[in-house]
Amino acid sequence: MFLHLGGDTVIRSKDVIAILNYDGNESSTYTEDFLAQAVTEYVSHINDEATKAIVVTNDKVYYSPISSMTLMRRSLTELEVLQDDEPSEGSTNT
Repeated sequence: MFLHLGGDTVIRSKDVIAILNYDGNESSTYTEDFLAQAVTEYVSHINDEATKAIVVTNDKVYYSPISSMTLMRRSLTELEVLQDDEPSEGSTNT
């Protein structure tokens, strides 16, 4: 499944390592240290809107204008859809 991060940016849900809440004024020192060490070529600012969440994958760090709660809800909804599509134990496919 895919996760829309805002603008024209869509990534594969299985590539997501972390979705972090971002508040420039109240970010933890751990988050700030991590972001300071992220190599610029691997950082993607989705658009000019204010950053609300940071999405970490193996390949990139995305600054998303969509809240971390919304992104998490979207990813969980996709998981529920996948689980609903799986055949239950004991069921037969006829």
